[in-house]
Amino acid sequence: MTDTLDALQSWMTQLQSNLDTLPGVLQQAAPSGDFASVLAGVQAEFSGGPLAPPAAATTPAAPATTEGTPPDGEQVVGAAAQFLGVPYQWGGTSPQGFDCSGLVQYVYGQLGVTLPRTSQEQATVGTPVDSLADAQPGDLVFFPGDDGTTTAPGHVGIYVGNGQMIDAPQTGDVVRVQPVGDPVAIRRVLPATATAAAGAPATTGAAAGGYQVPAALAPDFLQAAATHHVPVQLLTAVAYEESGFDPNAQSAAGAEGLMQLMPSTASGLGVDPLDPAQAINGAAQLLSGYLSQYQSVPLALAAYNAGPAAVATAGNTVPQIPETQAYVSNILGLIGGQLS
Repeated sequence: MTDTLDALQSWMTQLQSNLDTLPGVLQQAAPSGDFASVLAGVQAEFSGGPLAPPAAATTPAAPATTEGTPPDGEQVVGAAAQFLGVPYQWGGTSPQGFDCSGLVQYVYGQLGVTLPRTSQEQATVGTPVDSLADAQPGDLVFFPGDDGTTTAPGHVGIYVGNGQMIDAPQTGDVVRVQPVGDPVAIRRVLPATATAAAGAPATTGAAAGGYQVPAALAPDFLQAAATHHVPVQLLTAVAYEESGFDPNAQSAAGAEGLMQLMPSTASGLGVDPLDPAQAINGAAQLLSGYLSQYQSVPLALAAYNAGPAAVATAGNTVPQIPETQAYVSNILGLIGGQLS
């Protein structure tokens, strides 16, 4: 009985907090008249009406349900990365706009895992993780937020690795990668068999092809891919093929760094090829230009490897250069060919 009353009190506190924020949200929506999204958010938050307490007040929290083979944590991070830059929208549950828990629910839903709608409910799903040191990619990290408490969190993000998370922060912001800070709770939604071993390097996508992206580089790949609209799987596969993620790699031809940029190319892009973050950003910019120019992943890869002049000489086909042919084939194999 005491647990039920405590849960009911927590729910009522959260209800009042959300109602207190409603006038401000309505005022923000007034200039555009976009009240439909606000009402959708209200419906999601208060479905069942103010007289219906949350299920957690009377029954144990149900585990996340999974259709088919459960994804791994890196697939979760890769799925979330495609929404970097999407605007925050209070009550948002789609790529047109997300709030924090809407993003989490949507990402997991795309991978066949059903989660509750709100951060308070999501904080009851799965199993607890003792500390950030034990966290793995795909774990959920929770914070009190402006409209929650330590026991009923008001904000949630998806752990990326290396002390970083992807989240939809607040009104006026966008989905982005940022430091985790000090979460009040961490929950593991996925089965233990679907997560990487503790301490293993994080990967950034579902099509990682058996290679692992160092956790320290994951946020740079995610951010560069989002900034330049390049599939993160493609960007990481290029890095793996070029250098095996070695930031100090040097080629006989003079290419340098993680992404094996020629000094002249790096200079034109305004990046230092030996600085991993700059190199990744420069390579994403270069690939984005080639993808736009050729409308073809194989041709973009060929241009990255052999240069656009070689592609033009070959009549806008992959040049019959053994190295380039193998390069394109290897990367398409790494990404499963799904981007070509």
